[in-house]
Amino acid sequence: MRFSNRNTLWGTVIADELHNAGVRAVSLAPGSRCTPLTVAVAEHERIDPYSHLDERSAAFFALGRAKHTDIPMPVVCTSGTAAANFHPAVIEADEARVPMVVLTADRPRVLQDSGANQTVDQERLYGDAVRTYRTLPEPAVDDRKLRSLRTAIARAVATAMGPDPGPVHLNVPFEKPLEPVPTDDISEAFVEEHPLAVSGRDGPFVDVSTATPAPDPETIVALTDAIETAQRGLIVTGPDSPLSGTKLAQLAEATGFPVLADPLSGHRFGAHVDRVPVCGGYDSYLDAFETAPDVIVRFGASPTSKTLRQYLRDAPARQIVVDPAGGWPEASFTATDLLTADPTRFVEAITDRLSRTDVNRSWRDRFTRTEARYWSLIGEEATDFEGGILYDVTTLAPDPSTLFVSNSMPVRDLDRFGKPRPASVAALGNRGASGIDGITSSALGAASAGTEPFVLVIGDLAYYHDMNGLLAVGRCGVDATIVLVNNDGGGIFHLLPIEEYDPPFTDFFNTPHGLDFEPTGDLYGLEFERVDSREAFRAAYRRSLDSDGTQVIEIGINGEQSHRHRERLHERVTEHVAN
Repeated sequence: MRFSNRNTLWGTVIADELHNAGVRAVSLAPGSRCTPLTVAVAEHERIDPYSHLDERSAAFFALGRAKHTDIPMPVVCTSGTAAANFHPAVIEADEARVPMVVLTADRPRVLQDSGANQTVDQERLYGDAVRTYRTLPEPAVDDRKLRSLRTAIARAVATAMGPDPGPVHLNVPFEKPLEPVPTDDISEAFVEEHPLAVSGRDGPFVDVSTATPAPDPETIVALTDAIETAQRGLIVTGPDSPLSGTKLAQLAEATGFPVLADPLSGHRFGAHVDRVPVCGGYDSYLDAFETAPDVIVRFGASPTSKTLRQYLRDAPARQIVVDPAGGWPEASFTATDLLTADPTRFVEAITDRLSRTDVNRSWRDRFTRTEARYWSLIGEEATDFEGGILYDVTTLAPDPSTLFVSNSMPVRDLDRFGKPRPASVAALGNRGASGIDGITSSALGAASAGTEPFVLVIGDLAYYHDMNGLLAVGRCGVDATIVLVNNDGGGIFHLLPIEEYDPPFTDFFNTPHGLDFEPTGDLYGLEFERVDSREAFRAAYRRSLDSDGTQVIEIGINGEQSHRHRERLHERVTEHVAN
């Protein structure tokens, strides 16, 4: 094995150790200072490189792919403000617990605080948003330093994928020459005499094993007693729930509790829906329920539904939050128990002890009856409104398929109008910090990880915010159906009291833009179709799902009228539930 210079050696070892640790793809943003890393990744035979022109898009693309695979897609950039543009994606990865390895190239220490061009302080650039941070040693032809480098890379990947997954930041300084210019740095004798440092091991240089926290036996006894004596229990699964559908069904069958499944929990759709009562329409009817649960078992992040959050807040119940990292995903501060334990081990421990014979079927049946009434009403609804689009998207989505939904109104409409199905539909979204930045890039990153049909539902402001991300369609070979719901501005603000104050509502909150997005089809090489009704949308949606390439289907919606229709529909649902 031959190396042009010490930077080439350093970059090659980093890429090799990333692969040994399980990495199969890397997101690259162009720049001079990261040349050794870029060349090493591009030349690695078993790593797929994805090149992006925009650092923010590159980082969100990596985030989306990792969200879909649970394996970090390292993201690489040059020094200076390039690294700062990773920050929004790092924050989302932190809040949503998405594994990420950030590799920022840097100037050598001798140039710090000297006024050298493109040199900024990159030490701890992302603050406490990362699980760990380290500036790596400057490249050297040194046996111990190379073993240290391999150890640092292996540990970084393991930390990113640990019990509390999230971003890890490695700052990587390089001194010129950055290109693979031959020098006399590395002798053949050094390579032959230090095979462990140069070539690594078969697998990660350090095999990091992390124990999954088991629930305390005494706690399990107490919680089992509470569940067995409960007359009205609920299982609530929020976004990014770490529990499998199989284990969820095991718990629901053993307890007799209905499941309220957030659309991004991984439990709204799947084979388990045929086994246990999985509810999805609760956002529109829970506030009409007068009877409260007495025990609630929760997994995942805080639910998307405000109605559900308030219902949980007001319930005089024992509320058990199960979280593998001991996090607190409950901003109303009414939960009574926080159990730091692996959710799978918790379910197994509880169901091994449960021996329920007195399940309150009337409580469970009320949810199943209400769900049936609700979806019957929604299925009959033919009005052109935003919620109807999300109903159509989910009911017509192929089995299997992946769906990525933007923040703001699309995810809320998915929550209220995404009907549970036994189909394998993976629903994803950026609910960590819940921003509208980087949605397209995140979605296309997720799409790059699979071959199943892929659908992105996005609002007009989020589409505008990340148009740069559309370059990934051609540059990264991604096919998708993009549903663009255009209500000409910040339609979500119609939900807020500020709607009653105009001015300043229209100009400073709703912010109608009047933009024509059709030219993005020509700009980014996409097929663009504009439709004006749900019937036309369904036809275009089916065509796109059956077609190769990427199609954008834009449907224009009056945001205010859509909100008024949601309100009227909610009133109808409440009347049915009350009766």
